[in-house]
Formats: sequence, structure tokens, C-alpha cells
Amino acid sequence: MDKKKAKVIFKHNSFEIIEEGDYVLCGISGKKILLKDLNYWNVDFQEAYFSAKEADIRYKQIKK
Repeated sequence: MDKKKAKVIFKHNSFEIIEEGDYVLCGISGKKILLKDLNYWNVDFQEAYFSAKEADIRYKQIKK
């Protein structure tokens, strides 16, 4: 069965599912992140990150 991309709003310490789905895409790598595994995101940019590595990449880009 195909998995469906979810639409979410990222908040501080939580996220709200706007449209049901199974995953979101990483804002850096484009990898699929299952909602159950989603731990890293940026509220200001409204994007998810696959891991702390991708979150750190974005943080360093912002600080330039």
C-alpha cells in the first residue's frame, strides 16, 4: 500500500496534523520521515528534518 504525505503545522514542542498522512519530507535531504519518527523541525521555516544532522545543517545556513 502506498504511503501518503501528511500536511502538518509545526509548533513549539508539537505539531498539528492538518491533512492525514504517513510521512513528511525532510527540508534538507528530501527523505521521507514517518510521523511516528518525527523529532526535528523548525517552527519559523515550517520544515522537518530527518535527523539532528540535517537540523544542524539548516541551523548553520541560517547563522551565515
